[in-house]
Amino acid sequence: MSPEASPLDCLNQTFGLAAFRPGQQEVIDCLLGGRSALAIFPTGGGKSLCYQLPALLLEGVTLVISPLIALMKDQVDRLQQQGIAAARLDSSIPPSEAQGIYRQLAEGSLKLLYIAPERLANERFLNRLRGRSIALLAIDEAHCISEWGHNFRPEYLKLAGLAKELGVRRVLALTATATPSVAADIRRAFDIVEHDQIQTSFHRPNLELRVSPCEPGKRRALLLRRLREGIAGPTIVYVTLQRTAEEVAGFLSAEGFAARPYHAGLKDEDRAAVQDAFMGGEVQVVVATIAFGMGIDKADIRAIYHYNLPKTLENYMQEIGRAGRDGGASRCEMLACVDDLRVLANFTYGDTPTDEALEGLVAHLLSQGERFDVSYHELSGRFDIRPLVVSTVFTYLQLDGILRSTGPFYGSYKVQFNRSEQEVCAGFDPQRCEFLRALFATAKRGRIWLQLDPAEAAAALGESRARITAAIGYLEERGDIQVQVTGLRQGYRLLEADPEPREIALRMQQTFAGREEKDIERLRNVLALAEQSGCLTRRLLDYFGEDLGKDCGHCTSCHTGEGRRLPRSAAKELGPAEAEILSRVLAEDHPCLVHPRQLARFLCGITSPAASRARLSRHADFGALGEFSFKKVLALVKGEGQG
Repeated sequence: MSPEASPLDCLNQTFGLAAFRPGQQEVIDCLLGGRSALAIFPTGGGKSLCYQLPALLLEGVTLVISPLIALMKDQVDRLQQQGIAAARLDSSIPPSEAQGIYRQLAEGSLKLLYIAPERLANERFLNRLRGRSIALLAIDEAHCISEWGHNFRPEYLKLAGLAKELGVRRVLALTATATPSVAADIRRAFDIVEHDQIQTSFHRPNLELRVSPCEPGKRRALLLRRLREGIAGPTIVYVTLQRTAEEVAGFLSAEGFAARPYHAGLKDEDRAAVQDAFMGGEVQVVVATIAFGMGIDKADIRAIYHYNLPKTLENYMQEIGRAGRDGGASRCEMLACVDDLRVLANFTYGDTPTDEALEGLVAHLLSQGERFDVSYHELSGRFDIRPLVVSTVFTYLQLDGILRSTGPFYGSYKVQFNRSEQEVCAGFDPQRCEFLRALFATAKRGRIWLQLDPAEAAAALGESRARITAAIGYLEERGDIQVQVTGLRQGYRLLEADPEPREIALRMQQTFAGREEKDIERLRNVLALAEQSGCLTRRLLDYFGEDLGKDCGHCTSCHTGEGRRLPRSAAKELGPAEAEILSRVLAEDHPCLVHPRQLARFLCGITSPAASRARLSRHADFGALGEFSFKKVLALVKGEGQG
């Protein structure tokens, strides 16, 4: 489409739509005017058009950051069907297809390129982007940038700096779940003025919010009754645990429903098959963990049931937002029991590293010298801290001005020639030809592949590592070679002279404790919503900074005029039987269960890097005390240790 075309022309001719939805034109006008923007639209509110349309009217490529392969695939397939030059780069794309995408990027023919946030910090990918005209950087799920948001992802914090480094002209941050404080964090990171925050109403009058107090043992029967008596149509049942997804889906299948489970423990192809079957109408009910639904654009979902309580109000808002996008009446019901909070709280406690592990990690990092590189995976195993938490530690060290990232890179390159090495080198002038011959001479030669270490090659040739990797990338882009990379490492530079590890670790321990408490507070917010007497819809919108002005008139509270006290099992006390289990595990003297918190995690059924490496998730006593709260189990472990 001609750059001179108006947004409305593009909307009509390319997307086949007659008019913009609320907020869309304001966002598009802002971007076309050269300014960055924050779009806070409810799930299904039309966020994707806000970057897809400008991408066609701006010179250069639009990069779309999304953490979800399913969303990328769905949107790219649809854009390609409309004749738009769009592509995605993710772990499911084969090398041959990726090379074609890189050629389109180099030629300037690609209009939209979808990538995960980690790829934008990838050394080889950044080399390909430098010097390209990037018209727009669109960041989906932008609430992940906020340190105190419900789904903080450390790699998101790097996006603002990378955008400046690449000379991105404008940024569009998009989210469906930003509270006022999180929205302020996003604006601050990307220099978005408050006037360019466009927020539309989260109110969906066609959604009937229900809360039904239900004891755990009676949930299956209630869910079955709701499915048989309720609004017929595609349905999602959200659960907390993968095991629950399997069990409930099996139960519903036995009762005659076309039901399938969906969770992160399934193979990629099995998850894709369930999603495709649901989209195509072959599966009526998907019983899923929160892994399902992101980017699912199915307009006729008639019901969302929360078999277990949602983890946060942000999650709840996203999940119910998948119902009734066609405007038809839809039911969103919690089968609510307080017992669910114990499982959710235990997950939160399981993420917090031990004080000793955190102090050990910080001391190790600050003793590495002025410049160093690390593997998050190796550090995770060494200190028994989950990889995401390791990444968060580095983020905090950067935010405090102690470290600066020098970028990720791969320690090893495997190179295979698509034509002979002599032919490849002969295609360049004598000086470059000699450089390439010398470069390949530093590699270890196998029968098919060359094993090349860029750092060793740079040292041997007296060249910069950047020149080595740029040369390999150029040959790959030309189709002369195939490349496989391994050994992802993160480079850092120490900024603070003689930092005090113990003081830094103490501050960080306090930060993690604060995050833990914040996560528990979010669980309390879910419980408060479920039990309150006032309008559910009005209370939920207020949490996201929107004043409905009146009650919705059709939620559970509006119908009954009163609150609900959710059922809760009597608190179980740990006794001799549980103490005997603890003693039995202690007697086995597992090296990865030395710390009380490690042992408590194991007994509650919470995995950790060290326990997983030792295959303790298969141990007969793994999760043996899972019906008790983490805090009670931790107190028991500490008492046993003292005794």
